[in-house]
Amino acid sequence: MRILIVKLSSLGDVVHALPVVHDILGAQPRARIDWVVEPAFEPLLRRADGLERTLGCALRRWRGAWWTRATRAEWRAFRSELQRERYDAVLDLQGLTKSALVARMARVTSTGFRYGLANRTEGAGWEPPARWLCDRALHIAPHTHALDVSRRFAAQALGYEVSGSPVFGLRTDARHESGATVAFVHGTSRDDKLWPEVDWVALGRCFVAQGWRIALPQGSDAEGARVRRLATAIGDAHCEPWPKMDLGALVDRMGRAQGVIGVDSGPSHIAVALGLPHVQIYNFPTAWRTGPQTGHGHRHQVSVGGDAAPSVDVVWSAWQQAWMARPNAQGEPS
Repeated sequence: MRILIVKLSSLGDVVHALPVVHDILGAQPRARIDWVVEPAFEPLLRRADGLERTLGCALRRWRGAWWTRATRAEWRAFRSELQRERYDAVLDLQGLTKSALVARMARVTSTGFRYGLANRTEGAGWEPPARWLCDRALHIAPHTHALDVSRRFAAQALGYEVSGSPVFGLRTDARHESGATVAFVHGTSRDDKLWPEVDWVALGRCFVAQGWRIALPQGSDAEGARVRRLATAIGDAHCEPWPKMDLGALVDRMGRAQGVIGVDSGPSHIAVALGLPHVQIYNFPTAWRTGPQTGHGHRHQVSVGGDAAPSVDVVWSAWQQAWMARPNAQGEPS
């Protein structure tokens, strides 16, 4: 089979959809899978096992300059590339009008279908036109984890059973940073998901007291300023600010760390996909929907928080739990 996945954004949603590729190939080992995504996320997908092509669709950027000659040329080039193949199945995993229109443009074989979501799942974006623009609309139980929504949708469309823990298939080099390094994913696109800086500092000092080094990623000027404040307060000698980098470089760099503490954000979900010991911090009771779950085989990856931001003691205790639950646990950082 030749299969097209349409999942344009955002970063966390794209990460949550990655196990679909492994599932499909488990059911159809000779399947050839392409994926349409926003260009900023292509470096991530290029590190995912099992994909044949990624097609960059810059709808976010094009919307702001639709009338320009350059944008129209890029759109025509994308459409030409999209329609180069005929697909046996097109899976719109996003459920928005824009993703449904992209799926609709893709060509299918005489026996092929375009599949879309028939309903909204809790906390996810969904728009009614997505139901009518596809050939077959599939219903998913509303109270379903984001990982399971994509996996169940693809299984229902292609006629196989979901089994086992999710396999993300992200490739990264196996080198480790020198010493014991834990990355603090402190940034997010939503301010209400941030954890207080004073708590990051206190947590950093707990790690430093046990011989850890703190890596501080950044993806914006605001996050860069926060990195400088955190490094100064924790101690510059114990911190390693990371420069801005594309997602491919971030996957490689994060894969060399020995653990991650992070708020609910795309890079934090990458840590889950990489199988790193991880604590994910929530200020709202939504961890059931996007956070790591023991039911997914993530004993060494835990979510904390709920109705309010968790305390430093709660996060530190969760980290110790995750660290001891990791595969081949030996107790101390190495």
